[in-house]
Amino acid sequence: MFLTSFFSQFKGRYWWLGILLWIALIAPAQASVIMRVAIKREVKQVTLGSSTTAIVKDATGKTLGKLPARTEYFAQAVPGGVALNKWRSNLFWIEPTTNKGFVYIGDRWYRGRTLVVPTEEGLTAVNWVDLEEYLYSVIGGEMNHNWPGEALKAQAIAARTYALHEREKRRNNPLYDIGNTPDRWQIYKGVISEHNNTLAAVNATAGQVLTYKNKVILSVFHACSGGHTENVEDVWGGKKLPYLRAVRDFDRNVRQCNWVRTFSPQDIGSKFPEVGTVKQMKVEKLSPYNSVTALKIVGDKGEKVLKGEKVRTALKLKSTRFTVSQGNGGFVLKGLGFGHGVGMSQWGAYNLAKRGINHLQILGHYFRGVSLTPIQVKK
Repeated sequence: MFLTSFFSQFKGRYWWLGILLWIALIAPAQASVIMRVAIKREVKQVTLGSSTTAIVKDATGKTLGKLPARTEYFAQAVPGGVALNKWRSNLFWIEPTTNKGFVYIGDRWYRGRTLVVPTEEGLTAVNWVDLEEYLYSVIGGEMNHNWPGEALKAQAIAARTYALHEREKRRNNPLYDIGNTPDRWQIYKGVISEHNNTLAAVNATAGQVLTYKNKVILSVFHACSGGHTENVEDVWGGKKLPYLRAVRDFDRNVRQCNWVRTFSPQDIGSKFPEVGTVKQMKVEKLSPYNSVTALKIVGDKGEKVLKGEKVRTALKLKSTRFTVSQGNGGFVLKGLGFGHGVGMSQWGAYNLAKRGINHLQILGHYFRGVSLTPIQVKK
């Protein structure tokens, strides 16, 4: 009944989206957990290729032909689907003929296979990749591969948990589970960010995730908090999560976590023209740990109050833990931290690992009351 009613939503141009979602929904029952990572979204054209000879298939699984190794091809959106080389179809799969092959998407190499589909604004290219192989790259993107092994292991478990949390959240998305950028997801650069140390950290923790009351947690992380992490509700609002509580951090002496930004009234006014010429920037509210949760901007035409994470994102600041001073016709923001400040601090994990603290203790410090739970993964 569910499948019948679901597929009926995809009649017409995008009927094949229902098939993709059905494949994605049954994937967890397989021996391998597959991540669908959107590499290029809503583009007019995307460069594709493979390190070995690759098979090209359509939506039904029919083989259309082969792409030779290490040759660039351009997929383009056309009426009714996608054009790739001499073929046109409603979508394309590109699969290396050996499990040692890599696919090329945009300007990087990735493990797994490629799905290219037409979307509202053009094309979307999705990398279907084994979860553990996906993490080989993510760990190297999120942390320096030369960092202590215990910090890398902590990152591996946090990143695996986050990936599965996002996958579950988007289980009704017919195209992808997660993206590849740090603004909304976690950094995924493909094989270029892999290293023997990142492979070792992932393999040593294979299949391990963090749960709270038998549910995979939202295991967010950031570069550094500036001395103390934040309660999740003080940053993003909404529901209080018992495992994302503010804790002491160990990153105060990290150079990258100290910053200064200077804004002229024109800088601020260009971002918020509705307030006119800016006269004042005033901290209206602080979290219990001195992060700015409400910032008022006063101009000659009006006022605007930024709240929560918008304080950081709207002004493109490293963090919300800062003070504001005014002088020489401008505003000086002096701050600590890098990122949203919720969950695990990566530099804090680094410093704890350097002190001999193991990865489970690191995770237990930043994610309160959680359990380590195994999942079934490909061996």
